Parts: sequence; C-alpha cells; structure tokens
Amino acid sequence: MELRPRLLDLYIIKKFIFTFFIALLLIIGIVIIFDISEKIDDFVSNEAPLSAIIFDYYLNFIPYFMNMFSPLFVFITVIFFTSKMASNSEIVAILSCGISFHRMMVPYIVSAAFIALFSLSLNLFVIPKSNEIRVEFESKYIKGHNRTTARDIHYQISPGEFVFVESFSAWNKTAYRFTLERVRDNRLVSKLSAETAVWDSTGGCWNLRKYFIRDYNTALEDHVRSGAQLDTVINLTVNDLYVQKGSVETLSLKKLNQLIDVQKMRGDENVKVALIEKHTRFALPFSAFILTIMGVALSSKKRRGGIGWNIGIGIALSFSYILFLRFSQMFVYTDFLPPGIALWVPNILFAIVAGFLYRIAPK
Repeated sequence: MELRPRLLDLYIIKKFIFTFFIALLLIIGIVIIFDISEKIDDFVSNEAPLSAIIFDYYLNFIPYFMNMFSPLFVFITVIFFTSKMASNSEIVAILSCGISFHRMMVPYIVSAAFIALFSLSLNLFVIPKSNEIRVEFESKYIKGHNRTTARDIHYQISPGEFVFVESFSAWNKTAYRFTLERVRDNRLVSKLSAETAVWDSTGGCWNLRKYFIRDYNTALEDHVRSGAQLDTVINLTVNDLYVQKGSVETLSLKKLNQLIDVQKMRGDENVKVALIEKHTRFALPFSAFILTIMGVALSSKKRRGGIGWNIGIGIALSFSYILFLRFSQMFVYTDFLPPGIALWVPNILFAIVAGFLYRIAPK
C-alpha cells in the first residue's frame, strides 16, 4: 500500500481542518449571541465591566465551548465536505484511480489525530486556567452560579482525624455544628465541638465559636475545656467543604490527581465529580477518530437529494454521542460502573458502530 504523502492527502487534510475551524467560528458566534441575550440582564444588574465581559468571560468561554462540542464539529465537518466530494463524483474518481478506500482514510485519520491532540491540549493546559477565570466571573456577575450550602459532611482529613459538619454555608464561609475527633489505636483521644466554625482566609485557620474540648485518657475519663472563641489550624480548607463541578474544571491535571487522592483518603463522595472530570478530559478527544471514521463511512456514497440527508444523520448521531457521554456520568453517580469504564462506554459503543459502518462502506 502506498503511504507517501500525495496531493490527495493534502487536499483532504486542508478541507478537513479548514472546514472544522470555519464551523467552529460560525457556531461559536451564534452561541455567543444567544448567551449575551440570555445573560444581559445579569450583566447590567450586577454592573459587570465591559472589559471583564469580553476578556474574563467570553474569551475564556470559547475554549470551553469548543472542547465541549468538538465531537459535533468533527462529525458535521466530515459529513459536510465528504458528502460534497461524493456528490461531485470525486470519491468515485479517487477509487477509480486505484486508490483503495483504506488508503483514502489515511488523511482523514491524520486530520483526526491533529484535532484530537488539539482538544487534549486544550483540556490539559488551556481550559483549566480559562475556566478558573470564567467561573470566578460567573460567581460574581451571573445569578445562579454562587455556591450555597452543603449538608451532612463527614471527612477523614488525615489518619486518625475525622471532621463532621451538619451544614456549611459558602456565602459566609461558616460550618455549623462542627466536630473534630481524634482517634489513636482505635481509641477516641479527643473530641472538639463548636457551635460554628468560620473560615479565616487571612490566617488560613478556623475560628471556633462556643467550643467544647473533651480529652479522654486510657480509662475513658474525660477532661472538659470550653470557651467562647478559639482559632485552630487543621488539614481542611473552605474549598474542601464544597467541591462541585465548576471547581474541579479549574484544576490542572496534577492538582486534580492530588484532589482525587485526598478525597479518596477522606471518603468524600465528591471524588466522583473529580474522577468524571479527569476521565472526560481523555475520553472526549479520542472521539475524533471514531466520529471521523463513522462520518466518512456514512457520507462517502453519493445519495439522491444531495448532502442534506447526510448532514441530518450526522447532526443526530453527534448529538446522541454528546448526550450519551453526559448520561454515562449517571453510571458513576449510581455506582453502576467505575469512572474509568463509564466515561469510555460511549467511545466503545460508537467504535463498534463505526467499525460496522466502515465494513459496509463503498469500496
């Protein structure tokens, strides 16, 4: 099989990449217009500066949106220009020249690899930092994005140290009914209870109000101390008490792995959110290969009625992939599948479909 670069390869790669980024620009422009119309009241009522709207929000919104819907853009791109080539009898001419269908796929796979690496680079290096700025803007100027309250929190903050919080309000950074227990050799050593614990961001500590400390000896006799106020430093920050999807999206891969390790040690249920984010960052770029193969297999045959039917099928299948990727997160939250498998289920199933379509594609 001849694998040296040809004019045909450059022709297909140029069409693929150019059409992909044109589709991105067009769709992003439309989405930004709709987003402005939806959030304009929040911008005005919260007096968001124009520079912050442009540079802090929308400039950082673009990479996030591009990556989220990259499967849609890849599939539509392949369907569009391949259908156009088929309707112009270019595919027939290529195959008639002795170039096999498998060889014709090479520039498609090369283009898909470029897009996959582009998406992966965004996921690992660009989007976490841009999300940090975007999420901060949303929490400040857009309603419904502020953190509220978490309840019934139980953490192991370090070996032998356990924290219990009845409720936590992110608005005033206060934990209510705060309890810290220290256990050594399977024996309760001390128990600290406080009516409230307020996070002091300046000192990096917790300010306890109306506290009681019980120290237990080997005979289980306790010594009680109490007071109106006490500052204490423990291995727990305000962010640990309210980790949500928006916060894990702002973490680099290194910090995300560190968060996962800490949450696993603490037995924190929020570790599922972090694991979903980690595996999505790798599973999503890989879809470029699957959807490219599927798109070529569906659109390489000339159809009556032009390319409209192919584009319709492409949009339906690409949206179903994105929907299935989101739905697969439910497998994690319900403990049906581990994250490393659940987030790759859409890729596995669509890879099987792509393989079947590729086998029956016109040769």
